[in-house]
Amino acid sequence: MDKRIGEVILSFQNISLSFGGVKALTSIGFDVREHEIRAIIGPNGAGKSSMLNVINGVYHPQEGEIVFRGKTRRNMNTYESAKSGIARTFQNIALFKGMSVLDNIMTGRNLKMRSNFLLDAIYWGPAQREEIAHRKKVEEVIDFLEIQHIRKTPVGRLPYGLQKRVELGRALAAEPSILLLDEPMAGMNVEEKQDMCRFILDVNDQLGTTIVLIEHDMGVVMDISDRVVVLDYGKKIADGTPDEVRANQDVIDAYLGVAH
Repeated sequence: MDKRIGEVILSFQNISLSFGGVKALTSIGFDVREHEIRAIIGPNGAGKSSMLNVINGVYHPQEGEIVFRGKTRRNMNTYESAKSGIARTFQNIALFKGMSVLDNIMTGRNLKMRSNFLLDAIYWGPAQREEIAHRKKVEEVIDFLEIQHIRKTPVGRLPYGLQKRVELGRALAAEPSILLLDEPMAGMNVEEKQDMCRFILDVNDQLGTTIVLIEHDMGVVMDISDRVVVLDYGKKIADGTPDEVRANQDVIDAYLGVAH
């Protein structure tokens, strides 16, 4: 992939997370570089979703530290995570099914809105100008994802693949510097996967967004990722380029050998 990958912007050192007596993550360490596509893979129960939840502040690890853009932090809540430029999509679609595509994507602008309640109530002056500016940004996202034809359609009426694209649009509306994708291809057919791969690559290439994704489809991971970290039973067993990971015997034993 011919693109400029920058410095480390996010790193994890000795991250451990337990629920009661169950260890979800044990001494996990890896980093994410600016503009790269960083995949987290592993069998079911490997700790992938737990790691993603640590990144955006849903879970707080009992041990270890996170360094984000040079600042060390033990914990960060989801609001702080979003304010600092980290957006996320979910394994199970979390959209407002009765609302239109446009309105769903507009909700991704919430943290960007500054006008106060009274101005909003009378929709005057600054509030009106702000609304216009936010709608312009949302329309850009809609154009980018090629969903102009469904912009007024209630999300609940759309096929699954398009709903996943709308969820991606809502995350992009927040203009994140880091985008977390939790199994973006889950449940999709081959054509829908191809479309989603193309948009993920475009987001990374054209918008310059750093992407961290969890994905079960190994073909997809190996095709679009710059680096891959592999978890198994909450421990890191490999970390490197797709070719390095593909050839790693621990990965073959734990994951590829079982699935293939």
